[in-house]
Amino acid sequence: MVSYYRYIFLTTDGVFMNKWDQRFMSMAEEVATWSSCFKLDRHVGAVIVKDKRILTTGYNGASSGIKSCAEKGECIRVKLGIPSGTRHEICYAVHAEQNAIIQAAKLGVSVDGATLYCTHQPCVICAKMIINAGIKRVVYKYGYPDEFSMKLFDEAGVKVEDYASLG
Repeated sequence: MVSYYRYIFLTTDGVFMNKWDQRFMSMAEEVATWSSCFKLDRHVGAVIVKDKRILTTGYNGASSGIKSCAEKGECIRVKLGIPSGTRHEICYAVHAEQNAIIQAAKLGVSVDGATLYCTHQPCVICAKMIINAGIKRVVYKYGYPDEFSMKLFDEAGVKVEDYASLG
């Protein structure tokens, strides 16, 4: 149960949360449902926002014109026994954060100074793209075992927040 009071959400445990953080994370979770990843626990969504406006969205899925793992009926990473968090290049999918940044570039939309809401903590490859795109804040809901990405964010001055800590 959530009670609304102007710009703040009050959760059932009495914790206040900014309504915009809640709205955009909910949007990222919805976008994650569009994922074409074969592994159901790997559906990831991202939303890039600036000045309370959605600029772009992204979900993890195969590149345009490439059949997804879901369409192929198997995950190549599982088939080859590749552990999570390693060898990101061996996958048909493009990460949600990457797709959101690519969509912005394709449409000519600047994401400089924006916030990226993502269902999962970005990996190091996504972190590098986020940093170079000029995104200044990242909010994620689920952790990911990649300490190096967090080190890069810290060094680059990108504010990274665990969604659970916002409430």
